[in-house]
Amino acid sequence: MSIKKNLQSINSTLPQDVTLVAVSKTKPVSKLMQAYDAGQRIFGENKIQEMVEKHDVMPNDIKWHMIGHVQRNKVKYMAPFVSMIHALDSIRLMEEINKQAMKHNRVIDCLLQIKIANEDSKFGMSKNDAQSLLNSKSYAESTNVNIVGLMGMATFTDNKDQIKSEFDYLKSCYDELKSTNPIFNTLSMGMSGDYNLAIDCGSNMIRVGSSIFGSRNYN
Repeated sequence: MSIKKNLQSINSTLPQDVTLVAVSKTKPVSKLMQAYDAGQRIFGENKIQEMVEKHDVMPNDIKWHMIGHVQRNKVKYMAPFVSMIHALDSIRLMEEINKQAMKHNRVIDCLLQIKIANEDSKFGMSKNDAQSLLNSKSYAESTNVNIVGLMGMATFTDNKDQIKSEFDYLKSCYDELKSTNPIFNTLSMGMSGDYNLAIDCGSNMIRVGSSIFGSRNYN
């Protein structure tokens, strides 16, 4: 199957209000350009350096989403162009994003990453921490950061019931936080293996890599 065919097949099944982020980490620019030529404009990377390198050589109408864990000392490299940061998980990181966005006279959309998985390897904050951040003086003063929703990663398991309960929990967090933050419009959950379930649970942004580009080679 070609990348173009893969994209067409996924897009043909997506509800109109669901945004597809093509997860292009570890993939060469030539493959990203095949997706671009097929109409894809939103790409997700999980390493800032790799995203910067691709941004520098690819068309400038692409929206770049940073979907991986963010180290504060690297924010400055993506601040000039990143369209959305999915993994905001602390006040200190928010303050750094705000500081770097301000230098470029930009407002950067961000999602709070909520920890919904049972695995220690997954990052994220609790719902209470998210609420505290949204109520904080620091966020009120971070005029170059726009928190527009939540992101979460389900446990890596074949147990669909467990994944569904994690997605349902994230959706309930989203609904509760949205009631006091009407700016919320994005719930980013679901990847290649579980995005249909995520959409059923209320996701309106999915992060799909291997179903578009083929399996990943980490060597």
